[in-house]
Amino acid sequence: MALFLLRRLVAGVVMVFVVATGTFGLLSLAGTEVARNIVGETGTQEQVAAKAHELGLDQPLIVQYGHWLGNTVRGDLGRSWFTGASVGQSLATTLPVTMSIVIAGLLLSAVVSVALGATAALRGGWIDRILQVGAVLGTALPSFLIALVLAVVVAVKLRLLPATGYVTPTLSAAEWLGSITLPALSLAIAATAATAMQVRGSLIDVLQTDFVRTLRSRGLGKGSVVFRHALRNAAPPALTVLALQFIGLIGGAVVVEKVFGLPGIGSLANSATTQGDLPVLLGTVTVTVALVVLVNLLLDIAYGWLNPKVRV
Repeated sequence: MALFLLRRLVAGVVMVFVVATGTFGLLSLAGTEVARNIVGETGTQEQVAAKAHELGLDQPLIVQYGHWLGNTVRGDLGRSWFTGASVGQSLATTLPVTMSIVIAGLLLSAVVSVALGATAALRGGWIDRILQVGAVLGTALPSFLIALVLAVVVAVKLRLLPATGYVTPTLSAAEWLGSITLPALSLAIAATAATAMQVRGSLIDVLQTDFVRTLRSRGLGKGSVVFRHALRNAAPPALTVLALQFIGLIGGAVVVEKVFGLPGIGSLANSATTQGDLPVLLGTVTVTVALVVLVNLLLDIAYGWLNPKVRV
């Protein structure tokens, strides 16, 4: 198991390298246009050339890439071309905001998915049909539309939760929870729909296996069979879907943060894309891909815990 995780870790590092390299190549096509954006339309050609030289944009692309890669390996993600702020510090400030709503949405999705999927698998009938219809609707609705509806209804009309802004948990835990509730709900609805259907399908398959029938024939209670044995065996496929949903939630957070005015990594990436701020974009992509790799490693560890065969 340890060797397998080591191989996955090496593969993850290679993935981060490949994605960051591809992003660098694509974003570098802008060339000196970025220098023109920084100087402004009123700047002279000499000023544009001076700014391009200052940023190293007049150097060969391989040299620029070598400088960026060397600094990144040492933990230095550079500085923003427009604000001069450290990219690492900017990510350290904005990443907790994004991870707050993503993790909250993921946990909410996991709990509700297990409850709905297990209920549909065990009860069947009209409950099962409602879940299937709700899953189709939840998957079809985009996160930004759900976010807008929640903002208008819950925040503006009912005034139950704030519509915009973010409060750090160190300042006020209650206000922090209120500021992330609507964004987390916006992200969780679609993820819950897909994961609940996977839990339902996996649990139905497991309940029809021989070992479940054997457990029931030995007199074990229904609750013990379902929650101690069947759900554990049905969990791996659902975990795979949940891990994929995590990647989707990070992408959805970019739009949701704009709706609720959250200063997260999505807002940072959006402004950097508009400006062509290469260091900020590369830092954002690198950290995001590293998070995806970490989630996949945690998924492998969870597989090993749930299924002893995987450890072998």
